[in-house]
Amino acid sequence: MRYLSTRGGMAPATFSEILLGGLAPDGGLAVPEHYPTLAPGELAGWRGLSYPELAFAILSKFADDLPAADLRALIDRTYSADTFRTEAITPVTNLLDNVWLLRLSNGPTLAFKDIAMQLL
Repeated sequence: MRYLSTRGGMAPATFSEILLGGLAPDGGLAVPEHYPTLAPGELAGWRGLSYPELAFAILSKFADDLPAADLRALIDRTYSADTFRTEAITPVTNLLDNVWLLRLSNGPTLAFKDIAMQLL
């Protein structure tokens, strides 16, 4: 998969190049040239996955220049019960009838940003 700048001043780049470079050289954000499509039933198949399994299924579609084994190892180290204090990583708590709370503050800094930033 290749990425382009939202400002149009960057040659297409891979996920790894974007990750290591930060912002696009023209100050824009890197976005996929084309978004991946899901096979029929793929989304439904993701329902029972653990957080690390789901993260791998999604990220492997966007980071296709990383070897799958390396990406899986990185995700497994990042999204662990030791780091997030729970196997669920992002547990959901039932507050009231049909009212749920997604807890995103179980990471090392107790902030929602841990969900994305721990992987980097």
